[in-house]
Amino acid sequence: MKLAVVGGGSTYTPELVDGFARLRDQLPIDELWLIDPDPRRRELVGGVAQRMFAHAGHPGTIHVTDDLVTGVSDADAVMFQLRIGGQDARQQDETWPHEVCCIGQETTGPGGFAKALRTVPVILEAAELVRRHAKPDAWIVDFTNPVGIVTRALLEAGHRAVGLCNVAIGFQRRFAGQFGVAPDRIRLDHVGLNHLTWERGVHLRGDDGSERDVLPELLGARLDETAESVEMSPTLLRLQQAVPSYYLRYFYDHDLVLDEQKHSRTRAEAVRETENALLARYADPAVVEKPAELEQRGGAYYSEAAIDVISSILGDKGDVQALNVRNDGVFDFLPDDHVIEVPARVTRDAITALPVAPLDADMAGLVAHVAGYERLALEAAVHGGRDRVLRAMWAHPLVGQVDRAEKLTDLLLAANKDLLPWAR
Repeated sequence: MKLAVVGGGSTYTPELVDGFARLRDQLPIDELWLIDPDPRRRELVGGVAQRMFAHAGHPGTIHVTDDLVTGVSDADAVMFQLRIGGQDARQQDETWPHEVCCIGQETTGPGGFAKALRTVPVILEAAELVRRHAKPDAWIVDFTNPVGIVTRALLEAGHRAVGLCNVAIGFQRRFAGQFGVAPDRIRLDHVGLNHLTWERGVHLRGDDGSERDVLPELLGARLDETAESVEMSPTLLRLQQAVPSYYLRYFYDHDLVLDEQKHSRTRAEAVRETENALLARYADPAVVEKPAELEQRGGAYYSEAAIDVISSILGDKGDVQALNVRNDGVFDFLPDDHVIEVPARVTRDAITALPVAPLDADMAGLVAHVAGYERLALEAAVHGGRDRVLRAMWAHPLVGQVDRAEKLTDLLLAANKDLLPWAR
């Protein structure tokens, strides 16, 4: 089995490698190819990855390259984890929206839109090489944010692709810890769009195989604890009778989050500091396991989530996981080709969203609004042009006013002129 990671020089990659090493019976890899244009990162990340496999006694081999064709040739599956423009671009995404009193964030709002514009053209170009050179039935597993927009771009171009986010698996692990059970004893009713999801049921499987929904307990006796874990009002959770993902703070507590951002350092600054420390650790030949500092990098449980979906695809398991897939009628108020994040059945030939109960009016309204923005954002990312950017910006529910959208569009294009050829 050959797997390839496009963007394999990420400081996060050793988290994936650790998962591949620990769970090799679930996903037996013969070759892992790390593809990255940065020679220093290739050397440091590739080196520690090779030592980790050797230390764990993993029989597979790890290769590093800057040649995408070589890296993906004959691959069974290809993972995308790209950050076009690096942490410098992320720093911009997290700051220039503040000039117009909007949050700065790398996946949501104007900053997330900028990331989509930079990312989609590069992803589509790389995916074409995967189509030509990987195995004919190879799947692309996308971790690259904004996952919903990127996954739809891949599916619209005819690729075998699925989007992966760690929000659902993070909730599953958190709830399992609260109830003192193994994670596979928790099943979630996870619904929405990427980074715009709610948990509407938390089903705990007992020793006899029966399930009970423990969400009423989480929203009853444990309400304050549950609300604190997502940094939102207990009243909101009680009214919705659901647990929203942390990312909904940007909508439900926008002004509070904006004030917090203006008075604290950016996430980009924190991650850059962590990355520098990690690269220094990776350079140490004595490091043969993932460093503790990696926990500060973010992306908790991505390795487990990646292994779950890839092993399910290649093993044709037919199990159910929360993934980013085509809507195909699940939400009757969205087009079939829109990408949603819901439980989906995974086989080698197809990954199919399962039916869910209708969304309540407040949830459906926000999902529809964001989905409309996402469709316009993808048009702008694929075709370029200031007017397309302006219309998508205006459509975002965190913008909504023409004069604000005009100013944000100018700021976005100025900050990204070196990364968007058509904007120069």
